[in-house]
Amino acid sequence: MPFKTYLVEDNPVIRENLTGFLEDIADAVVVAHASGEDEAVRWLEGHRDAWDVAIVDLFLGQGNGLGVIDACRQRRADQKVVVLSNYATPDMRARSKALGADAFFDKSAEIEQLLDYCERLSHTHD
Repeated sequence: MPFKTYLVEDNPVIRENLTGFLEDIADAVVVAHASGEDEAVRWLEGHRDAWDVAIVDLFLGQGNGLGVIDACRQRRADQKVVVLSNYATPDMRARSKALGADAFFDKSAEIEQLLDYCERLSHTHD
């Protein structure tokens, strides 16, 4: 059974490519997406059990991913929050982790690692 992924990414090309990779490689289904912080937080609050993994960019069209990560603090233990960002500084990695992110991947250099991570999650989700 595919695991349900929620994407928070404001770039439509990246969102579309990531959706294809996740669905083809990691046995995932993208259940919804948002391009801004407020939209993402509203969806997460209204669909607490509708996702297994949230993949969050830090820089969004409105707001930022740190607020989205923070909004996921009350999630179930089996739900994962993953950051995917071009701004992969040690400080951003630490801030994301402090807010509750389970993993952090550099969008320009670690897409393969993200896909591997999601593929491992799909095997534990069966």
